[in-house]
Amino acid sequence: MSRPAVVVRKVDAELAATVAELWTVARAEADSPKDAGWRRLTPDAIANALSRPDVVAFVAFVDRTPVAYAVLMDCSLNPFTDVACLSVEQLFVVREARGQGAARALMSAIAAYAERHGAEQLASTVPATLREANRFYARLGFTPLTTRRVASTASLRRKLSGDSAASRYSLDQVMIRRRVARLRASQSRLAAH
Repeated sequence: MSRPAVVVRKVDAELAATVAELWTVARAEADSPKDAGWRRLTPDAIANALSRPDVVAFVAFVDRTPVAYAVLMDCSLNPFTDVACLSVEQLFVVREARGQGAARALMSAIAAYAERHGAEQLASTVPATLREANRFYARLGFTPLTTRRVASTASLRRKLSGDSAASRYSLDQVMIRRRVARLRASQSRLAAH
């Protein structure tokens, strides 16, 4: 039995709602709690993001049904490459359509787009926990290069504001007092025996 044909289209204003729907499915599949900071993307927000010159997206269709999407960003200004580079920031295929060639078709469209726009390299952002996705990229020749760490702005601010020399000194003093107290307690227990 042959695979159904996969058709890939570059996202325009007309397809923004389709990407928003697929994005919502991807978030639900990732089992992201509603309060985990994931925002619900609207078609307007997607159209706005895609209006940036450094962002482009593609949608894959099987039998005229949207089953996958990919989002690319220009990453030429990164310290890891000296050449023009595009990054696959997101690539998602609905569970029912996996194994039908949608991701491969998206990557083919991405490679063609990269060639037309002079990008000599492609990068991808893949969570380390997604083994199948990492295997997919490895089969296509992608190799690990760096670890991307993420922090909320609020968390970073808290850590930075609490990182003064005075607060480090006071924390060190607390730790010393605790260690001394534990040492004295263990010595008194030994003396009692």
